[in-house]
Amino acid sequence: MCGIAGLYYPGTPKPVDPARVRVMADAMAHRGPDGSGVWTAPGVGLGHRRLSIIDVAGSPQPMASADGALTIVFNGEIYNYRELRRELAARGWAFRSDGDTEVLLAGWAAWGPAMLDRLVGMFAFAIHDARANALFLTRDRLGVKPLYYVELADGALAFASELKGLLAHPLLRRVPDVRAVEDYLAFGYVPDDACIVSGVRKLPAGHFMLVERGKSLPAPRRWWDISFADRAGGNVAALEEELLAHMREGVRSRMVADVPLGAFLSGGVDSSSVVALMAEASPQAVKTCTIGFDVADFDERAHAATVAARFATDHRERVVDASDFGLIDTLTHAFDEPFADASALATWQVCALAREQVTVALSGDGADEALAGYRRYRFHAAEERVRSLLPAGLRAGLFGTLGRFYPKADWAPRPLRARTTLLELAADGGEAYARAVGVTTPDLRRALFTDAARRALNGHRAEDRYVAAMRDAPARDGLDRAQYADMKIWLPGDILTKSDRTSMAVSLEVREPLLDHRLVEFAARLPAAMRLRHGEGKWLMKKAMERYLPRDILYRPKMGFVTPVGAWFRGPLADRAAALATSRVLADTGWFDLDRLARLAEAHRAGREEHGRTLWQFVMLERSLARVFG
Repeated sequence: MCGIAGLYYPGTPKPVDPARVRVMADAMAHRGPDGSGVWTAPGVGLGHRRLSIIDVAGSPQPMASADGALTIVFNGEIYNYRELRRELAARGWAFRSDGDTEVLLAGWAAWGPAMLDRLVGMFAFAIHDARANALFLTRDRLGVKPLYYVELADGALAFASELKGLLAHPLLRRVPDVRAVEDYLAFGYVPDDACIVSGVRKLPAGHFMLVERGKSLPAPRRWWDISFADRAGGNVAALEEELLAHMREGVRSRMVADVPLGAFLSGGVDSSSVVALMAEASPQAVKTCTIGFDVADFDERAHAATVAARFATDHRERVVDASDFGLIDTLTHAFDEPFADASALATWQVCALAREQVTVALSGDGADEALAGYRRYRFHAAEERVRSLLPAGLRAGLFGTLGRFYPKADWAPRPLRARTTLLELAADGGEAYARAVGVTTPDLRRALFTDAARRALNGHRAEDRYVAAMRDAPARDGLDRAQYADMKIWLPGDILTKSDRTSMAVSLEVREPLLDHRLVEFAARLPAAMRLRHGEGKWLMKKAMERYLPRDILYRPKMGFVTPVGAWFRGPLADRAAALATSRVLADTGWFDLDRLARLAEAHRAGREEHGRTLWQFVMLERSLARVFG
């Protein structure tokens, strides 16, 4: 795992100052504390920070081909690099190193962009091709590794693994984008098709750009997509074995490393499954770690200990304060853009614990999206069945009217929030699901924005991207559409961003075996009833893992890293919430009705309304705006 940065002049090949590229790369030194390098040529400069994982003593970057025609900077891992290496060696490539970086150079020389279809891994990389007079940028299928880019005033294309790499360039115009703020308040993160800095973009997952000298900057081209349009044949037993084979391959391929390797273990289905399959494949005890909380309702240590004992892992645990909001500034620096998934606090802590003993950790991320594990999929599938029974006009009139008059109960568990359910049934599936995954509702966002902000938005609405993704999804039913949209928006924007930034902040590489693209493609072809059956998400996966894990691990209620933000803003952070109304940072934007925000904070503190997540959003937004824009 590494950090990459660079400059490329598509027009006139202006000289590139190596010191400028080095500053951009060094802004991300946490991503690669083991080494650094810079390479420049007329019109191009590439920078790299290295976290050594494979071929530790070799494979320095930037890396050039023997003839100097190709130069690469690469962030990530190619898990099938040995197979590709053998194939490329048979074609005549004389390898000078033992790692996966040179495989990418050889693959580009042999196959060009078609190389991407052969790669199994997580990656973002840039290749300068002197013969083609072009720069190639790409990102892995699901967006595990990030890549930001921007066109600068002097004509340069600048790119970096994190926004802070671009912020290090003096020509970057630091102007906040109100549309990204709208998106952030809706979802709790800035999606991959937006950025808090106006003009900065993120290369979408599964896309590449070939930037040619003398031509304008092209639009990114999609090279991979997930399809739910087809259905796998076979009986339950056969599909179960095929799923398990994909899971085993995903885990085993990600256990290749020349440095200490371990796993996160929460005691939930996903991390426990990964640890079980690691133990099966490893002659040594798997190193595992978990964090516990000093609040019993949030503590999963007992479940993790059960799994650790079952597979005789080398297990470590640590109790942390569930209210450790002292990490706010640490997270602000790690994420750059505002990020309000409060579980990032716990994720950072478990990454820090893992890094004390290992350099690589396997996680269970991705199974919920691939195999329909979230509870919201169950609700959405049930609502879709109701929608299919009634015409849209009748639904909107009947359920919309009932929902408007039903008492509001944001404090209640989802099944008891009849008002929410009624209003979602009145809407179409895409609109309803977009609201279900949201944090701050459209009505509340409108109330908190000033007239100036609403004018600047010019009709932009965060939920529209979900509506469009679900409408255009290659899918058969509502569950397919919801999963597709989450893989395109939620997964790269929230889950993978959280994993990347918190792990890289402590120089830890995290690998997601349950996001192996072959497993994800297989899961998308499963009949809906194999993913969600009788209200049980990840049904086939749980059935397959019954041979490894006890039922009280497989079928207990899902917990995850729960953070009590609502209680914080009625207790230790109540004053901080109240202070938002007098924030100079928020006031200077001209975008927020601070009197309305003050009333919202007071209603929450007094217990009349529940706005904990929205207040957390504003706390993190204020810190991000202060950091990025001063």
